[in-house]
Parts: sequence; C-alpha cells; structure tokens
Amino acid sequence: MSETVVADFIGQFLAPGVEGEPPRGRIILSQRRLVLAADDYKETIPLSQVFDVKVGQVPQEMAGYFNDTVTVAYKTGDSRAVAAIEGNDTNIDRFATVLFKVLLNGTKALTRHPAKIGGRVVDSETNPARLDVTQGHLTFERSDGDSFTVDLGNVVAVERAQRDIGNGTHPVISFRHIEDGTAVTSQVGMNSGRLTNILGRYIRLRYADVQEELEDIDPSEDELEVLVAAYSAGPGVSLAKVVDIEPQRLTMLLNGLIDEGLLVDTDEGTNLTAKGRVVVGQRIESVNT
Repeated sequence: MSETVVADFIGQFLAPGVEGEPPRGRIILSQRRLVLAADDYKETIPLSQVFDVKVGQVPQEMAGYFNDTVTVAYKTGDSRAVAAIEGNDTNIDRFATVLFKVLLNGTKALTRHPAKIGGRVVDSETNPARLDVTQGHLTFERSDGDSFTVDLGNVVAVERAQRDIGNGTHPVISFRHIEDGTAVTSQVGMNSGRLTNILGRYIRLRYADVQEELEDIDPSEDELEVLVAAYSAGPGVSLAKVVDIEPQRLTMLLNGLIDEGLLVDTDEGTNLTAKGRVVVGQRIESVNT
C-alpha cells in the first residue's frame, strides 16, 4: 500500500471467508485501511467502512479460538462483516490504541463543555472542535480557542443518547469526569453516527476496565477520606499532614489501599492509581450532585 503504515505485526485472525482455525498472518494498519494477510488469504477493510471496535469482547462464534481480541465491525457492500484479531498482549494493546487514533484523530465534533458542573446544568454554548486522541486523553481543539483535554482515567460515567446540541437531534456521547475536584459533564456529538459510536467505545474502554476491577472493592469512610486527601494534596505532600487520623491507623489504611490497588508508593510519595481516581471521582460526584 502507498500510504504510511502505522501498525504491522504477526497475529491470528478470523474474517469472512476464513474456514476452520484462524490463520496466522500479518495485520497491517495504515491511515486508510486495515489489511489481514495470510498465505492464501487477504482481506482489505477500508477504515471509512468501520463502524464499531470492541476490545476484549470475543464474538460467541469465535470464543473457542481467541482470548484477548480486537473485534472490528465494518460494512462490505450492502452487508456487515466482523473481523477478530489477536496478537500478544503488547501488540494487541498497542494496535487497539493506534486503531482508535487513526479512526478518530482530526475528526470534527460539536462540544458542549461544561454541560453540567456537579448536578447543575450550565448554559454553555455549543462549539465546533477538532478531536485529537492520545494515550489515555482526548483533546478538543475548539474554534473559540477555549480547548479542553479530558483524562480518561478521571471519567466516572459515560452514556450515549439522542440530543440536540446545535445541529439537530443526533447521537451524543455524554460523559462525566473530574476536573480540579469537581464532577463535570461534557457532551460531544458528530454528524457521523459511526464515529460517535467509535468515540463512545474509546471513552468506555479504560473506564470499563477500571469498573470491573472495582466491583469487589467497598472502601470505608476513613479509606475514602484518605483517597480524597491523596487526590487533593497531590504528589509530594505527606498525607499525615492533611488527614485527621492517628498515625498508626493511617499507616494501616495506606497499606490496605495499596494492597487493593487504589494507591501506589512512588519516589514522589503515595499517589492514586487509575482505580483510585475513579473511586475518588465517584465520591466527588456524589457530593456535588
């Protein structure tokens, strides 16, 4: 292919026309297309026809072959098709991120930010923006110069709904995230329902992973106080100076939160993990709403 290749690795795949066990071959991604190639098979998928991407969700008919998979749904003529791709953990994770970036980078959107602060609806104007996707972040470069960036690790809720944010009723992604200790709701809509769907998938990707990890975690009030303090204080600040908890008990709480994966010890001190940020975000949201 003449365009620049952004991913090229060896893996297994299932796609239309493949019979029996998945072949092992090359997975090649460029700015315009995804190519699956084995000795006697080749499938070319124009990215303009991709309407859904799922990570880690294996279609039932393919479950016997794959574990960690990127599944791509796309249009082919008047029908729809699905291709499932699997590689080693490093390759497949990198491929998923790059695929979302290629599909979404540079797309135009309408944004309402903030649409809510806490539980209060804000009369913000809708502004066109250009979307820039980086690892774990979304940046909306708005025409009014008031651009904003969302850390996906701070997203605490996301939904897709039909709303009118200035261009008629279209699918809109509405998501709540934490900004400077406050729960903020942003709304993003595109003229393309296909791209809106893919954007929603990308926002949910990290959020869903963290939510699954948090299912069995139910922090106490003291533990929540420590987590919120870690969020507010930031790196390099001793938590003993900002929480009113006896030092021996604080040490016990910190050790427990580290064991649960909500805090981590670093050279700069004790910091929140992605899971810890979501717990704090949910706590802040419940206070603000």
